[in-house]
Amino acid sequence: MSITDIIPDIHGQAEKLRLALQNLGWRRNGTTWRHPEPDRQIVFLGDFIDRGPENGAVIRMVRELMDAGRARAVMGNHELNALHFHTTDPEIGQPLRAHKTKNLEQHASFLEEYPLGAPETTAVLDWMRGLPLLIEDDAFRAVHAAWVQSDVERLRKHSPTGILNEEQLIRAARKGDEIYSIVETLAKGPEQGLPEGYEFTDKGGHVRRNIRVKWWDIEAKSWRDVAMSVPNLEDLPDQSLPGSFATYGYLPKEKPVFFGHYWMSGQPVLQTENALCLDYSAGKDGPLVTYEMVAGDEKLDASRIMVHGER
Repeated sequence: MSITDIIPDIHGQAEKLRLALQNLGWRRNGTTWRHPEPDRQIVFLGDFIDRGPENGAVIRMVRELMDAGRARAVMGNHELNALHFHTTDPEIGQPLRAHKTKNLEQHASFLEEYPLGAPETTAVLDWMRGLPLLIEDDAFRAVHAAWVQSDVERLRKHSPTGILNEEQLIRAARKGDEIYSIVETLAKGPEQGLPEGYEFTDKGGHVRRNIRVKWWDIEAKSWRDVAMSVPNLEDLPDQSLPGSFATYGYLPKEKPVFFGHYWMSGQPVLQTENALCLDYSAGKDGPLVTYEMVAGDEKLDASRIMVHGER
């Protein structure tokens, strides 16, 4: 019975990652990692950086596990943002992600350890470039924000491995480009603009007029049903969704899918019998939540969700 540990958004919180690995039975041996179960593996769901104080320590642990052949990882939106922040647009000579106040604040803890242009920064960014946007095995799927099959298929036409080349990385920063649309969905999740006159303040204190939507939910009927990452749902209209609303839905027949990104809170629960978000705000004051995926399981089991370092 082989097990894959699914580990979501760490955001520079190295101590939380160390605790989770220890709880799951992983031990560091010299420069590598081992588990008493020789077939045990890890899949990381991205967002290794920003917010927390130890970006470098998190990256080193993840890379050690990957170099030992014990782990794989997908790219999160924070790795994507970092690549764009540190990459110059060849057409206009400016960063692909603007160095404005909001972006500098979001990226501050990474920049403290990895300054612009430093050799160690270039090395870490090169590693990030090699991360795929998704992983699919016979048993399960993993993506940072959203598994929308139409976008997965579009990505595979451009990149069968799910890894963006340099041209595609640049295109992923240009609104209106097909690659931009695909990557925004997979790494950041589909969004929908609110009706005129509505807005809300997110957990980061930013005013937003678009909501992240529950792309896995095939039963959502109202704005409040479908919205994710909205601290106060009363800020949203108490109305049925318009006929023009883009619908998604992750069907029960599909493989189990794991994702992070959405800053969940409270007691971890399954979103559906085959969809699970594991991001419970470990980047700030929440615990790191993991899942033990057992080979052969066709449906998810809430008893395999583990909460590490809850405060």
